[in-house]
Amino acid sequence: MSYSSYETLIVERRGPVGWLINNRPRQLNAMSSRMRDEFATAWTELDADPAVKVIVHTGEGRAFQTGVDMTELATDGLGMERYRESVEKLDLHFTAWHQKVRKPVIAAVNGLCAGGGFHFVADADIVLASTDAQFFDPHVSAGQVVAFENIALLRKMPFEPVMRMALVGRFERMSAQRAYELGMVSELVEPERLRERAGELAETVARNSPAAMAATKRALWGALESGLTDACRNGADELVSVWGHPDQTEGPQAFVEKREPRWVELAPQTPPVGE
Repeated sequence: MSYSSYETLIVERRGPVGWLINNRPRQLNAMSSRMRDEFATAWTELDADPAVKVIVHTGEGRAFQTGVDMTELATDGLGMERYRESVEKLDLHFTAWHQKVRKPVIAAVNGLCAGGGFHFVADADIVLASTDAQFFDPHVSAGQVVAFENIALLRKMPFEPVMRMALVGRFERMSAQRAYELGMVSELVEPERLRERAGELAETVARNSPAAMAATKRALWGALESGLTDACRNGADELVSVWGHPDQTEGPQAFVEKREPRWVELAPQTPPVGE
């Protein structure tokens, strides 16, 4: 499968791993309006590629992602107004969660992660970070409101440190070690090994059943939306959804025969009626 041409991103596949790399290093990978639009396409293309089993998201240069491009906001005459309708309607399309990506997503946070960069940390399935990564949220220091990304982070980590980041703004940075202690990230890696380790982990995850992983993502992310009983009921639906799937037979058979399973590729997504 060939991918679109991108101005602000690098999108490629290496073996079973799709790579989405933020590529505005001179701007610390701040998100311009072009990058915002390209994210929507990139996630969709990687999710649709049958050869991609897992997606790794990282950044070029010394930053992972530093939120919206403040220079563009201040100079192009449109500012935040360009995003008003999508925000008011909660019609966002720039993260894996927004785009309903079915495949596992690993965020590999290199260096700075600030403001809107937390969207991608909060919406990833697994998060690694370099030992020199730093996290901070400058929204209120620039007269902006902290909302979506940190609300999502509250599903992953305690309330008080999220609120502290939101209110202290650009005047304090959280270290990678502290982010690890609080559960924002699950593994710290030396900077020079971050991509290598992310690729290794992705290849490990890619050995599992695509159908089972997709159903698992739906069950666990869905559990964040509801109470315990409803979450378990929905989880039961996902569990049953793979009964009769070829992978359910292939897994035990491969175990008995002491070989790698031959999993079935994910079926293409069916667009909603009317699209």
